[in-house]
Amino acid sequence: MGITATSQKIIELVGGAGNINKVWHCMTRLRFDLVDKSKIRQADIKALPGVLGAQIQSDQFQIIIGPKVNEWYQAILPQVSPDADRPAAAGKARKGLISLFMDTVSGVFGPIVPAIAGAGMIKGLLAGLIALKVISASSDTVVVIDLIASGVFYFLPFFLAISAAKMFKTNEYLAAAVAACLMYPSLIDAAKALASHAPGAVDTIYFFNVVPVSVFNYASSVIPIIFSVLALSYIHRWVDRFMPDVLKTVFTPTLTLFIAALVALVVIGPMGIWLGKLLAWFIEGLFGISASFAGLVVGAIRPVAILTGMHHAMTPIALQNFTDRGYDMLMPMMFMANMAIAGATFAIWLHCKTRQEKSVVLSAAISALLGITEPALFGVLTRYKKAFIAATIASSLASAFIAFFGVRLYGYILSSIFSLPAYIGPYFVFALMGVAIALVLSFTLTMLLVRNKPSESAEQVVESEA
Repeated sequence: MGITATSQKIIELVGGAGNINKVWHCMTRLRFDLVDKSKIRQADIKALPGVLGAQIQSDQFQIIIGPKVNEWYQAILPQVSPDADRPAAAGKARKGLISLFMDTVSGVFGPIVPAIAGAGMIKGLLAGLIALKVISASSDTVVVIDLIASGVFYFLPFFLAISAAKMFKTNEYLAAAVAACLMYPSLIDAAKALASHAPGAVDTIYFFNVVPVSVFNYASSVIPIIFSVLALSYIHRWVDRFMPDVLKTVFTPTLTLFIAALVALVVIGPMGIWLGKLLAWFIEGLFGISASFAGLVVGAIRPVAILTGMHHAMTPIALQNFTDRGYDMLMPMMFMANMAIAGATFAIWLHCKTRQEKSVVLSAAISALLGITEPALFGVLTRYKKAFIAATIASSLASAFIAFFGVRLYGYILSSIFSLPAYIGPYFVFALMGVAIALVLSFTLTMLLVRNKPSESAEQVVESEA
């Protein structure tokens, strides 16, 4: 069965196109917002070829595909109408704040992860080349490579604006225009002057000498633009509803942009900045208690967070840390978790009997080494609870170890074995030791705990809640 035929079957098994409010994807999962979840035939979906697992989490129905998820998404998209208004299910409860937050973060970040991951990998390799003195930090070559790698992060609000506009079903170009207001040089220059304590620097500028516009540098920011585009979606609908038809073409976008930009600059932007700082301060509070304690906690919850699809919640915090402090200590812990998952999966590979089974499990293990852990988690470790526990223990201890020695990153990069060059510097030896602990400990614990040889095909997946 090809992808097109399978995608048609998926639509049928989730209750048909009319039951789909919205469909999107992240790095490895198709995510559905459905009208009536009782229509899902989950067991039949899990049995489809190429499907690694399926579950309901955070009020989403998630189908785990793996690295080819975009091909599946492109096959499904023409068969549904993502912009169509669907009737609400009778008696359907309103989503909680956590569910709404997870829907928003996963929906906004999923499509732009390839750009972030690609730029992050280039950034990491550049850091390694400079640390190894392969190229000079002052060379023109570094300038060119850095602009390729850093452009995505500096102009991240534009990427988020486009993705959020699709998520919130509003005009993408108006969303980009709001991002442009937050990124305009006069505002960024004022923020830089304030940060450098330049003479005459101000922390607030006034609209009509009354309305205060706080001075912030929104480059690389996350939360302000997401919530600004959310506000834009409501403002656009409100303006369009009351605008006479003869004036809509010109005055609906004019009034929408003016109101949305002011709301973003005066209210949402500053609130988003402080909310992002609050999240970062919370994590910093864990480190304030003890760096090792923070590592134990983050390392322990990371595999479960990936399993439940809540791992995206850490991305805004890491990006905020890069913006505020110039470095982040969360992403190295994510790296340890991925290596622990890979180590446990390699141990299961040694247990496998059949050639087909070995091929599937080895592919999942290598994928985890490269930073994509869902195939290993859903295709292998959910079948072996003790292996999952082994990976969690190794992730927690390795994260505590690197946190104790202060291992940090200075730029976003995919948590892959190829990320190691980004750690070259004062903390490199501890990063290497952390990777060794994660891989060896998870592998060893799995070998000790999982003694029974697997007899069922590795392509089968049990309930992810197991």
